[in-house]
Amino acid sequence: MDFHFSPIGFIRSPYTDKFGIPRQPGLVTAAQARLDLLPDYAREEAFKGIEGFSHVWLLFVFHDDCLTAGWRPTVRPPRLGGRERVGVFASRAPYRPNPIGMSAVEHQGLERTPTGLALRLRGVDLLDGTPVLDVKPYVPYADALPHARSGFAAAGRAQDWVVEFSPAALHGLTRADPDGSRQLRQLIEQVLAQDPRPGYMDRYPQRDAFTLRLYDLELRWQVAGRRALVTGLDIAAAGAPVG
Repeated sequence: MDFHFSPIGFIRSPYTDKFGIPRQPGLVTAAQARLDLLPDYAREEAFKGIEGFSHVWLLFVFHDDCLTAGWRPTVRPPRLGGRERVGVFASRAPYRPNPIGMSAVEHQGLERTPTGLALRLRGVDLLDGTPVLDVKPYVPYADALPHARSGFAAAGRAQDWVVEFSPAALHGLTRADPDGSRQLRQLIEQVLAQDPRPGYMDRYPQRDAFTLRLYDLELRWQVAGRRALVTGLDIAAAGAPVG
């Protein structure tokens, strides 16, 4: 039996490349985004009552290369440093028989944009352009299970990184976000505090310089111990490497 679904809209987020996306929603609260609804679903009445909920579930498609790569029965979760394998159904890896994901994010209401109706979001962990299949309200008494066990994902990564900015990076911040409306500095600090590097990077201690993209920007930083120094922030060149 086959089922066919069509997206109701597409995500517009700061994460224009997979490298740097937080591994769970809510970890980077400065990540502002929106769900741009397709015309058939851009109707306020379809969201009547949503203002009473602070968060929503987004059901989405892992797009990009996940659609053509096929599924894998075992995967290497970043939480385990990319060394140990677990079953795909014991993970949230994107390479699944049906590449569907779910993410609980804060919503900040509807807005009319020049292109139509959008749902404003915060704390997303989704790549820009992600197709969304459905939106459902997050209900704390049913969806939050404080006594549930978390398996190998029980403990979060320590948040003791120090993030600093070079003079050149501060200059780039001023140019890219002059009035602070994009919360760009907070976004960078929170993304780097999560240590977006792959879990296997301890095998390459000599490598200390990295690049990632946020919005249309190229962010460069260096690592020394638990310190991340942002060395540059410029408009990204087309086809520039990341990682």
